[in-house]
Amino acid sequence: EVQLVESGGGLVQAGGSLRLSCTHSGLTFDDYVIGWFRQAPGKEREGVSTFSTNDGSTSYADSVKGRFTISSDNAKDTVYLQMNGLKPEDTAVYYCAAGFGIGQTAALYDYWGQGTQVTVSS
Repeated sequence: EVQLVESGGGLVQAGGSLRLSCTHSGLTFDDYVIGWFRQAPGKEREGVSTFSTNDGSTSYADSVKGRFTISSDNAKDTVYLQMNGLKPEDTAVYYCAAGFGIGQTAALYDYWGQGTQVTVSS
């Protein structure tokens, strides 16, 4: 059974930083993609960043480029999302997901965590 558990969310002031963690288990496949998504109230879920285990390649939404960094610790089965320079518009529930297609489209991902709340105050 595949499980993904997010942690690290919280309340932070604008300009601050948070590091989200996505600890996964049951991903016994050779290659897969871990994606971070977020959903703000009244808005659609949007892709934030992806990490491909095949070659370590990463991708970022334009809105977070230069501020967020995705990384993986294979020994801990954990993917991190380091978020710096946070803005109030980054406020959302952040989800990690696992899938087998490369991209920031939610439909590409088969397994999802429960999400962690990130709130950025102005």
